[in-house]
Amino acid sequence: MKVMHIVNISFVLPYYIGDQFDYFREKGVIFYVACQPSAHFFKYAAEKKFTPFKLNILREINIIEDLKAVYRLMKFLKSEKIDIVIGHTPKGGLIAMVASFLAGIPVRVYFRHGVMFETSRGLKRMILKTVERFTGFLATTVVCVCPSVRNYSNEMRLSVKNKNILLNKGTCNGINALTKFNKANINLSAKKALKERLNISSQDRVIGFVGRLVKDKGINELLLAWKELLKTEADIKLLLIGPLEERDAISAEAISFIENTPSIINLGLIDDTVPYYDLMNIFILPSYREGFPTVVLEASAMELPVLTTRATGCLDSILENETGMFIGLDPSDISSKIKIYLNQPSLAESHGKNGRRFIIENFEQTKVWKEIEDKVLELN
Repeated sequence: MKVMHIVNISFVLPYYIGDQFDYFREKGVIFYVACQPSAHFFKYAAEKKFTPFKLNILREINIIEDLKAVYRLMKFLKSEKIDIVIGHTPKGGLIAMVASFLAGIPVRVYFRHGVMFETSRGLKRMILKTVERFTGFLATTVVCVCPSVRNYSNEMRLSVKNKNILLNKGTCNGINALTKFNKANINLSAKKALKERLNISSQDRVIGFVGRLVKDKGINELLLAWKELLKTEADIKLLLIGPLEERDAISAEAISFIENTPSIINLGLIDDTVPYYDLMNIFILPSYREGFPTVVLEASAMELPVLTTRATGCLDSILENETGMFIGLDPSDISSKIKIYLNQPSLAESHGKNGRRFIIENFEQTKVWKEIEDKVLELN
């Protein structure tokens, strides 16, 4: 069986597919991936033994370049006799579904990782919604990454209901909770050295965030909440992991506050986040919009209590008052919920341990791969 994935940029491949490449290759699947060319793309292709295909997929709409991409992909699909095409993200999914439809590929799968237009307005919202509907129309199967994304897809009629499926309780790939995101496997001497390097004392309580530092992730609200917390709480640190971006950028005031506040540790983009999760006492994701937040699953697997919003995607990532608590996009609510965990460490510990059980039961990667095997690739 020949399977081709189409993505915009290669950095999503470890999260969207990752060790699936190894798992299914052993079952006889031959993988191809179409993506924007980069050093990372070709290095990862060599590591995971898939055939890379350079394809210019732009984030923005460019009719000429998009038509070129569709034509080149269609020709490649025909020449290689691809059996299944899987498209990811709105733009990658659109290019994938149009090209595979024109190439006559019988199985066309679109992974709906979220709904981008949910927080958009006006003409942009209308265009994004139309793209989602057209992509869903051309797909033979639409994998929604969590129940709330599927519900929203049905409500907005983004694709026919019987096309929309879930993999177990959600996600596109699951996470490796048994060996990777597991506190039991942390090197204690390395942990001590890391805390010293970051100037985190044994008394410090660490609240952590992993993700892009943009408005959609609620960073502005989180920083306002932090200002309030500093008035009453001692020995606290805010650990931020993720890049600042120009698109949907946070305010200049917020950036200045991050750079000039001693209790905030801003690390930027980190490849291996596991040691940093282990430094945290509480994990927070005050997001406006998500597909399904993998970082919440990772944090829960690392036995952290989670604070997140009721936004689409986030809604499905915790069990309320069991593995975490929901917060509003309001600085006072954010700070008050953080205080609950700070002042009740036994509650935080209980929610963290519950969270790990929740992840292993529902989102451990091998369980998700079995769903892909049965529902997407239909190997059985």
